[in-house]
Amino acid sequence: MLEQSAYERRPEIVHARAVEPVDLLAPSPHDRCARKRLSVIRACWTWIVSRLLGIALCTGLAFISFQLVELERGVFGQPYLDALIIAILVGAAIRTAWQPASGFQPGIQFSAKPLLEFAVALLGASVSIGKIAETGPLLVSGIIAIVVISIGAGLWICQALRVPIRMAILIACGNAICGNSAIVALAPVIGADEQDVAASIAFTAILGVLLVVALPLFVPLLNLSQHQYGVLAGLTVYAVPQVIAATSPVGLVSTQVGTLVKLVRVLMLGPMVMAFMILAPRLVGGGANSTAPSVQHERIALSKVAPWFILGFLTLAALRSLELVPFSLRTPISDLAATLTVVSMGALGLGVDLRAVIRVGRQVALAVSASLAVLILISLALIAVMPNR
Repeated sequence: MLEQSAYERRPEIVHARAVEPVDLLAPSPHDRCARKRLSVIRACWTWIVSRLLGIALCTGLAFISFQLVELERGVFGQPYLDALIIAILVGAAIRTAWQPASGFQPGIQFSAKPLLEFAVALLGASVSIGKIAETGPLLVSGIIAIVVISIGAGLWICQALRVPIRMAILIACGNAICGNSAIVALAPVIGADEQDVAASIAFTAILGVLLVVALPLFVPLLNLSQHQYGVLAGLTVYAVPQVIAATSPVGLVSTQVGTLVKLVRVLMLGPMVMAFMILAPRLVGGGANSTAPSVQHERIALSKVAPWFILGFLTLAALRSLELVPFSLRTPISDLAATLTVVSMGALGLGVDLRAVIRVGRQVALAVSASLAVLILISLALIAVMPNR
């Protein structure tokens, strides 16, 4: 008998090979990984390219602002308007005369928000936590009291001017805490509609720019020290970046103190939103026949209570206090933060249409202006009773 072959002795080999077809066109694991990497690279490239125009425009505004500062120095011997303020004014003038095309918008929005937040976070590397301790319990309790008093006064002023209650809440809290951020955070809580939000934000943005430009005049008028002016700016200016813009022309101490005071105000946003979640149904009301949006009880995201750039600022400030930020890096980080802030101020200016003042309406304009005036007065009262540093 002839010797059997291996396939005859083990027929399962033939069967196994028969049921395992080889797909020569199927991509290998290596190919799939390569395709994923290529897809990620393409998405990143598209993201970058879509923002180049707007970033270039804002960078150009920053360059013009720096050149105008040098022109001021050459003509007057010293610059009276800082590059931050010039960037806002130039951007607002351009926006009023010309609406940037849609291709510019992604880059402008990136420069106005994420880039600005990154610059604010970097500023923490130049701040020592010891400065927070120096503010003392009097200032911290004073900040809390001013926020509460300012909200109450703002609501009373709006009621006297017959501003609708939802818009009144937005105006009062926007003035007292952090402008647009407070308005956006509160709108769904009190059931405000788009018109209320748009009108409140429009005039708040414009008034915020005017406040940044005009506030440094209080230093010679009231003979304020850098510490006192930093407290005033931190208590009255709407946003952290605007505090930097308002205090940089006065001095580094003003910038540091103003930023810390402003951060305490911003941290009041979470408790304020939670308080209005309880009070809104009583204040807003709205019966069965009301056409206004209903009050929404939404969960508060951590990003609204403590935005990432504030956490970044505090983290870098802690590292700076522990001497973990090398001395050789402190000046470059500070310079980078200052430059990025000027770029961002140009972007913020491009979002301010001065013609919007006319569209906002007389009542809202008076309410916002009067509420801000009250905030400035009670802030000056706090400064008067505080020991000067």
